[in-house]
Amino acid sequence: MKPILVLVSVDSNSILLGAKQFVNYLRETLEKYNLKDSVDVLETGSMGVYTQGVVMAVFPDDVYYSVRSVADVEKIVSEHLLKGRPVLSLEIPRERLKLVVEREKVTEEVRIVLRNIGMIDPRSIDQYIARDGYFALHKALFEMKPEQVIETIKESGLRGRGGAGFPTGLKWQFTAKAQADQKYVVCNADEGEPGTFKDRLIMEGDPHSVIEAMIICGYAVGATKGYIYIRGEYYGSVENIQKAIKDAYEYGFLGENILGSGFSFDLTVRLGAGAYVCGEETALLESIEGKSGRPRLKPPYPPTNGLFGKPTVINNVETFANVPQIILNGANWFKQFGTQGSPGTKVFSLVGNVVRRGIVEVPMGVTVRELIYKFGGGLVGGKQLYMVQTGGTAGTFIGVDKLDVPLHYESFRDHGVSIGSGVILAMDEDVCPVDVALNTMEFFEHESCGKCTPCREGTRLAVEILRRMSKGQGKREDLDTLKQIAITTQEASLCGLGQSINVPLLSILDNFREDFLAHIGTTACPKGVCRFEKPMKVKTKV
Repeated sequence: MKPILVLVSVDSNSILLGAKQFVNYLRETLEKYNLKDSVDVLETGSMGVYTQGVVMAVFPDDVYYSVRSVADVEKIVSEHLLKGRPVLSLEIPRERLKLVVEREKVTEEVRIVLRNIGMIDPRSIDQYIARDGYFALHKALFEMKPEQVIETIKESGLRGRGGAGFPTGLKWQFTAKAQADQKYVVCNADEGEPGTFKDRLIMEGDPHSVIEAMIICGYAVGATKGYIYIRGEYYGSVENIQKAIKDAYEYGFLGENILGSGFSFDLTVRLGAGAYVCGEETALLESIEGKSGRPRLKPPYPPTNGLFGKPTVINNVETFANVPQIILNGANWFKQFGTQGSPGTKVFSLVGNVVRRGIVEVPMGVTVRELIYKFGGGLVGGKQLYMVQTGGTAGTFIGVDKLDVPLHYESFRDHGVSIGSGVILAMDEDVCPVDVALNTMEFFEHESCGKCTPCREGTRLAVEILRRMSKGQGKREDLDTLKQIAITTQEASLCGLGQSINVPLLSILDNFREDFLAHIGTTACPKGVCRFEKPMKVKTKV
């Protein structure tokens, strides 16, 4: 190791801000100043909630910079790395540092899933191993029986982090008890929920944690084959996962007779075509099998009749990423975080009008207010918060009266606030709930696979009503019709896509009823933001 180490975030968000260009220029500049023999450059994953630039950290000086141009890189090299003088104009202030990069030192945040992200080169299996990577796999294979692994996951209380919150250990147990000549483990990395990007950053920043967990799961349930189903447009995730799988095979963590244990496991990547409905587990299985990604009728369920009709465990990226640490540290260690009914941590995606957008990992039970104002830095321009959508597009719309509701898997039942996939979409006072509802239902209409009538026709009708309302042509009875659509789709739709429509639609109608009533009997949106309030001007050729 050289005396100085420079870490640079090169996750997909940072790449859009020029991270790759900055890394290349950094290496060229180090060579120009004859510093390449004394400075190591390490590309790493996301280092935290995003500022307006790419995060670049210099160790052992423990200085973090926000880089926006190659000129900034030149300053850091010529001043800090060459002369030992930190560039104050680029340095991230210490009061901001806790929320941006030094997450492990903040008591409010606990990094279990994100513990390696921003700390290692995600393309280096050696660096993963150096931070206890694959130690959990060794422990499971040589110190635990398959049923003990499952019991540990059950005792930990880990629940599915994709949104449904089903007990992970129980799901594994169902598959373990099923009798079959072949079983599968599938990682749902489709992540089609708008505003959600946590799984992408996990795969970009720490792909081996997911792979290690899937191997452990395979050992526990008796599966010898696994698939990671990734959105095709997640280029960084696909690249890093494929590199990690290749390295895992070379090191003997995948393939025949893993580590001499007698257990074998093979892993393959399958790419999705961007269909939101393929986030539903049976539609995902259909897609892996080469069929159209449309949901199956349930029961039977995947734990007994899944991929190719065989018993299959399906968990999402964040769920799997918890597993190695639970196996290493034990169930009681995991249960010290979070709440009694929802142990552990949750990775939240902060989006919308917040100052600092990005991901944050905190114990279950954090409030919406803490996420927006403590970690998100409040609203851009100091504007007033008007509404928040929690849990993603299929989540709940709430007003400021519910900001102090603790977020866990019981919060929807107790307070009408969904945790879902972990999205916190903050919207300021300039947002119109009617326009937001229309945008939401247009998404569901577009993503409906059309297989069942309630979802296909219900979403279409809801969009028609909301478009009329956005133009000031709505009627009071339209609100009752929208509620009936929500109830019908929830009760009669084939899969989770249609069944979840009622959550966002009913919550926005109930919590922002006055905004909808204000659109009735008027010719324009009271806030002047609805897309369809002004008629389009059509140019006619003469």
